[in-house]
Amino acid sequence: MFTLDLNVAQNFLIALLIGALIGIEREKSHATDKEASFAGLRTFILFSMTGAISAWISMNMQSPWVFIAALLGICGIVIAGYIQENRINPNSTGLTTEIAALTVTLLGGACVFGHAALAVPLAIATSAVLAFKQPLHELVGRLDRDDIYAGLKLLIATFIILPFLPDHPVDPWNALNPFKLWLLVIFISGISLVGYIAVSWLGTARGLLLTSLAGGLVSSTAVTLNFAQQSGTEKKKQTLSIMTAGILLSWVIMFLRVIVEVSVVSPGLLPRMAAPFALMSLASGAFVLFFYWQSLRQKPPKTEPTAEIPVKNPFSLTAAIKFGAFFALILLVVRLTQIYLHAAGLYLVAVLVGLTDVDAITLSMAELANNGGNPVTASNAIVIASMSNTVVKGAIVVALGDKSMRKQMVFATGVIVLTGLGALFV
Repeated sequence: MFTLDLNVAQNFLIALLIGALIGIEREKSHATDKEASFAGLRTFILFSMTGAISAWISMNMQSPWVFIAALLGICGIVIAGYIQENRINPNSTGLTTEIAALTVTLLGGACVFGHAALAVPLAIATSAVLAFKQPLHELVGRLDRDDIYAGLKLLIATFIILPFLPDHPVDPWNALNPFKLWLLVIFISGISLVGYIAVSWLGTARGLLLTSLAGGLVSSTAVTLNFAQQSGTEKKKQTLSIMTAGILLSWVIMFLRVIVEVSVVSPGLLPRMAAPFALMSLASGAFVLFFYWQSLRQKPPKTEPTAEIPVKNPFSLTAAIKFGAFFALILLVVRLTQIYLHAAGLYLVAVLVGLTDVDAITLSMAELANNGGNPVTASNAIVIASMSNTVVKGAIVVALGDKSMRKQMVFATGVIVLTGLGALFV
């Protein structure tokens, strides 16, 4: 008596849907490009079902050769289709649809072999790669050789250098763990890389605020310095207001970036840091909205305001080694200060280091809390370093910015810092 195995039927249905998903994309793509293709919706469904049925027969016969034979047959069909298509259109040399056919066949077989949970996301990813042809080509077009080298170096740092580093302290004070230190360097580089990619995608044509949003992920100091310099020669009040809003928006991103770093490295500190950083972010965000609203009330400039934030690909092995050495030094100073000077000394270190770099002191204090340090002292030091960095950026605007921007930023910086201090003492 025939009995239907619902699990097998479900796997066949998933295989059919995978073929339909990729088949629809291929058919729509060729229709849009007005190109002929040997495979469309129905053909891709059949490719997927061929893989599924041959996999089912192989399982029942306990022999892989049926599935292998089916796959070889599909390869022959794909090759024949490619040759025929190339004869009709000699300029058509792409293999995307042909490779997609083989992929669909394998995914259909994977469903029946018991890997449907993996096959479905792979099918979605495959469909996305096929559908996003133009954006992917544009992204590649934006990359230069230095970007490719930087990406390769990041991969080298992650998968070649990191595994060989010792995962234990190597100094008498138990402050320096090479593996964790380098892992955090990679983490910071990764965050900056996200910002760099965003800036590359946005460009200057997308406006000051969007560029500030992305630029803040790379360096809020770079955004502040650049906008302050440009404001000195900018005469349009609306553009100045937008630049002021852009600077403050990059500060908001800096505060959020610190929270992300702490949540990854030492999430136990978040409850103690929530109030100060929430209030400083809200204060900065309120000023962003105020200055943006102010710009809307002013007479718009004849041309759309743009600004080029000079950020380079943030990762290079040399830069990573320098940051790692600086980070190691900060870790050591923090550890020695903890031993000999206690909390007051750590706060002084936070102020001094925060003048130049928030990431290093944030990660150092997070590691200190992970290694048994006082979490209250660690969280307070991170807040103090962030305020110290904010004061420095405010000073940059005072030194380089337009007169009207200086007054606005002095007031905004004061409110933000006092808000953070108030939250510390509450």
